[in-house]
Amino acid sequence: MRNSHANHGSESGIQLQESIPVFLGEPSRVENSSKIVSGKDPAGDAPNDAARSIVLLRFSGDVTTKAPPTRRRFLQRLVTNLKDALSSLGIDHKVTRTHDRLFVEFSSLHEETAVDALSKIFGVQSLALVKKYAWATLDDIVETGEKIFRDAVRGRTFAVRARRVGDRRAIPFQSEEVQRRLGSALLPGAAGVSLKFPESVAALEIMPGEAYYFGQNVRGRGGLPLGCEGKAISLVSGGFDSPVATWLMMKRGVALDYVFCNLGGRDHQLETLRVMKVVSDRWSYGTRPHFHAVDFDEVTRDLQAKVSTRYWQVVLKRLMLRTAEIIANERAAWAIVTGDALGQVSSQTLQNIAVISPATSLPILRPVVGLNKDEIIQQAREIGTHDLSAKVGEYCALVPSKPATRATRAQIDYEERDLDLSILERAVSERTVLDLRTLDLDSLERPETQTSEIPPDSVILDLRSKAAFQGWHYPDALFLDFPNALRAYGELEAGRAYVLYCEFGLKSGHLAELMQRRGLDARHFAGGLKELIAYAKQRGLTTPEF
Repeated sequence: MRNSHANHGSESGIQLQESIPVFLGEPSRVENSSKIVSGKDPAGDAPNDAARSIVLLRFSGDVTTKAPPTRRRFLQRLVTNLKDALSSLGIDHKVTRTHDRLFVEFSSLHEETAVDALSKIFGVQSLALVKKYAWATLDDIVETGEKIFRDAVRGRTFAVRARRVGDRRAIPFQSEEVQRRLGSALLPGAAGVSLKFPESVAALEIMPGEAYYFGQNVRGRGGLPLGCEGKAISLVSGGFDSPVATWLMMKRGVALDYVFCNLGGRDHQLETLRVMKVVSDRWSYGTRPHFHAVDFDEVTRDLQAKVSTRYWQVVLKRLMLRTAEIIANERAAWAIVTGDALGQVSSQTLQNIAVISPATSLPILRPVVGLNKDEIIQQAREIGTHDLSAKVGEYCALVPSKPATRATRAQIDYEERDLDLSILERAVSERTVLDLRTLDLDSLERPETQTSEIPPDSVILDLRSKAAFQGWHYPDALFLDFPNALRAYGELEAGRAYVLYCEFGLKSGHLAELMQRRGLDARHFAGGLKELIAYAKQRGLTTPEF
């Protein structure tokens, strides 16, 4: 195995007398954006430390509802994770913990970066940039609040949200009284009160001896602190489904390593690495996920030679589960995570899933199994992997035209009878392992296999099916379908320049890489058929109409 480590419960409202405006409304709406306005005090008065910012974090219900021992363990993990988040960004900080709150203090210069990172800590329900002031009387709270919020509410509708936190016996007034008093102080300069849809919110949390003032909340992701539920192995491919499945399990507190069974060569591996690097850098604070790249070239050759075509996908998924299980046992992981969505492709029919699953004795977690594709894609946008996943093509060389959708265990046992599992074991033992948190993608060597043009006198090879080739092919291209190309590329004439293309660019990229290893001058057309057709149009060549 090759290891690479590159450097680099708020109180509810009450009815008030008619002569007093109602400032108490629904709980403050939680905003989805991490951009909060703080900066200078609206009153012109400096907080206790003008160079420092304070963020108040509230825990998710998954944390607060646990029994005291479990709650303590979860909170310890949450603090560890947020410290790792800020430390990894080079932000000095101080964390103060109360019974049901965390306060994080750091230089105001890092405010936007810190808030964004803290909003991505699982176990945090919401957070807010706050201003902290001491108080001795209710008058102190109202006077300070009026100074802080008067500019923010001027000419706008507003609502006051106040909440007592901690030992309420040490706070000799009710939240409603604070809201009435502060609302009355702010009303003369405002456009009015709006409880449901205020243009501005004056919010404060009051603790014994001190009060925290803030505007809108930032939405956290909730869930459980990452790592509190142990470790699992996530099978990833770089497409939309597996990163979303990964993220959803992380949200439930599961730390992950990633296993990539490489079918498409170095380019496919690098594309998948880019996707999982985003997940690691943005969401994996407190853990050190590793990326295990297993070369499946010999494994799939053995499969294609010994398994009936219609069962390729089912057997392939079983081999991937076996791979994940071997690595899970080495990494002390308790389960395997997949991006299976019921009925999405032939291998994900209910009957095929039932046949595939016994390939491992470990639990298989399928968090996106009931989601539609559009729901998965929307989630990918939210976690930041969508654009990269959209560029990862599907490796279609092992997708038969008539795949089995209702395989039986007896059929699969028969199909697998001659497989040489020592090939799989060897591939796992020789895998490449990368620490994603420290990995510098630019430091990885990328083979020069791509081209965006077709040089004169080059040999053009179309790796698609015969029907696709007959439907349209680039002028003077030769037909050599991918399965035959894999067997015959070693016999190709040396001294010629070859340009390969396929549907999406994965098969052609893989074959170009293999040909280069044999000393052949081979490139593949970047972007697959879509880009090749655009290239042909630019040159006035006949192209298919879609």
